[in-house]
Amino acid sequence: MSTEQVIKRVTTKTLALLKRKGIKISVLTAYDFITAKLFDEAGIDVILVGDSLSNVFQGNETTLPVTMDEMIYHTRAVSKGINRAMLVVDMPFMSYQLSIDEGFRNAGRIMKETSAGAVKLEGGLRVAETIKKITDAGIPVMGHIGLTPQSIYQFGSYRERGKDENEAEEILQDAKAVEEAGAYAIVLEKIPAVLAKKITEHLKIPTIGIGAGVHCDGQVLVSPDMLGLNMDFHPRFVRRYANMAEIITNAVKKYTEDVKSSNFPSEEESY
Repeated sequence: MSTEQVIKRVTTKTLALLKRKGIKISVLTAYDFITAKLFDEAGIDVILVGDSLSNVFQGNETTLPVTMDEMIYHTRAVSKGINRAMLVVDMPFMSYQLSIDEGFRNAGRIMKETSAGAVKLEGGLRVAETIKKITDAGIPVMGHIGLTPQSIYQFGSYRERGKDENEAEEILQDAKAVEEAGAYAIVLEKIPAVLAKKITEHLKIPTIGIGAGVHCDGQVLVSPDMLGLNMDFHPRFVRRYANMAEIITNAVKKYTEDVKSSNFPSEEESY
């Protein structure tokens, strides 16, 4: 029996074990009970209630508008569908940037009001003290460096980060700072594969890549992107595993036709 088969519940300890054994970690976002239940039953390792719900669930252009209350609401729904996967929650914009104590309080609120196993926050050196304060209180933290969407207006675009030598060195130092602050894992977003490989080899904690190449300890995608629900977003790092937009559209068209032609419901479907 493989290591993966004997894991009944994924925890921070589990992810550390998977890294040591060289077993890749699978991560997807979810924002509702049904989706989380399907992902969990399919064997996903980690489910992230991402602040990407601002984009793919609420229709906003950035992740910035989503609130703490909304993140907590969605996390409660997602948690009810999970038996095995680890549940991680994004700390939304301005829930930890104001001060270390504010970040600490909001991380505590997420853990207290949901069934989450960890929180995730963006940034390297600048949030290291916040990460330390949170982890010292026993709350697991997943870091996130490279392209950090909450800082999109500072960056000015969603371009790849770490292409030049100076920025690459800054990202490496950010990764080390996040690990030293006590994070149990770190997301590397949209950085060169060679840099992600270097960071992964330098760190003891697992790295989770998104647009960062195959050498990370695991991979994460936004679920509507990989399921082919979000057809307007197609960066090269997203692989579509289904065309759910077409499947759903065709099903709704057929349902509408059957209703209008009185082909639904049938006698067997009536009381």
